[in-house]
Amino acid sequence: MKKNNHISTHKNWTSLALTFLVFFFLVCMISAPARFISQSLSGLSAWATSVLPSVLPFMFFTRVLSSQKCVQTLTRPFSCVTQKLFKTPPISFYVFFMAIMSGYPVGSKMVADQYLQGKISREDAFKMSAFCSTSGPMFIIGAVGIGMFKNPTIGYILFISHVLGAILNGLLFRNLKLKSPKDEPTPQQTLDSPTQADLSDIVLSSTLAILSVGCIITIFFIIIECFSPILSLLPQNIRFWAEGCIEITKGCIDLATLHNTQLATILASFVVSFGGISTVLQSLTMLSKLKMPAKVFVLQKLCHATFSCLITILMLTFMML
Repeated sequence: MKKNNHISTHKNWTSLALTFLVFFFLVCMISAPARFISQSLSGLSAWATSVLPSVLPFMFFTRVLSSQKCVQTLTRPFSCVTQKLFKTPPISFYVFFMAIMSGYPVGSKMVADQYLQGKISREDAFKMSAFCSTSGPMFIIGAVGIGMFKNPTIGYILFISHVLGAILNGLLFRNLKLKSPKDEPTPQQTLDSPTQADLSDIVLSSTLAILSVGCIITIFFIIIECFSPILSLLPQNIRFWAEGCIEITKGCIDLATLHNTQLATILASFVVSFGGISTVLQSLTMLSKLKMPAKVFVLQKLCHATFSCLITILMLTFMML
C-alpha cells in the first residue's frame, strides 16, 4: 500500500512539474511572439534543409527492404558475430546495419518492430537499443561535416567515432538484464508488420515519421529559446554543447561556428552520439511498447556519447586536424 502511495505521489509531482514547464513556455512565447515565431521558422528550416533530405529516403528504402522475406537469409552469415559480441540474435546485425545507414530514430523503430513481430525477446531488444540507436552518414557526413562544418574530413571522423562508439556500447551492455513488468505485452505478428505492408503503407508511415521528427525539432528550438537567458550565462562552447544536448541539429549548427575546430569536433561527437533530448524522446516513443525504462536508455546514450567523444579525441590527436 505504501509503495502504491509513493508511486502516486511521484506521478503527482511529475505532473505538477510538467504543468509548470508548459506554463513557463507559454508565458515566454506570449511575451515575445515575434522572436518565437522566428525560432519556429528556424527549426522548420533546419528540419527541411538538413534532416528531411538525409533521413526520409532512408526511412522509405529501409521500410521497403524490411518488407522483403530474405532478411533472415542475409543476416545468417553474421549470426556468430552478433551472438559472440553482443549476445543478441542474428537479426540484430541487420538492424544495426540499417540503423547505421538510416539514422535516428529508425534503429529504435526497427528494434521495436522486431520485438512486436516476435523475432526477439524483450531482453534482446534492450541490449540491441544500446548499439542500434544511431545517426546516419547522410546526417553526420553530409549535414554536419559538409553542410555545417564545411569540412568532409570532420564528417568522416564523427561518423567513424560514432559507429565505433556504438559497437563499444553494445559490448558494455551485452549482459544487461532487467525485470519484466507484470503487464508485459505479448509479442505477436501485428497488422503493422513490415511483411504485410504495401507501397502506400510504406509511403504513409515514412511520411508520418519524418513529419513527427520535424515537429519535435521545431518544438525543441522553441524550448532552447525559452532557456536562452540561462544558457547565455554559460561560456559559448558550453552553451552550444548544452543546446546540442537538448536538440542535436541546433547544437551542431552552433558548434560549427566555434573558432576552435578541434574542440567543436569533440563536442559535436558527443552531441551526435547522445542525440539530444529531442531524439531520445523520439526513440523512447518508438520503444514505448517494450516498456523501455527511460533511465536505462538515457544511460545507454550517455555511454555511447562518451565512447564516441574519446575516440574522436584519439583520432584528432593522431591526425593533427
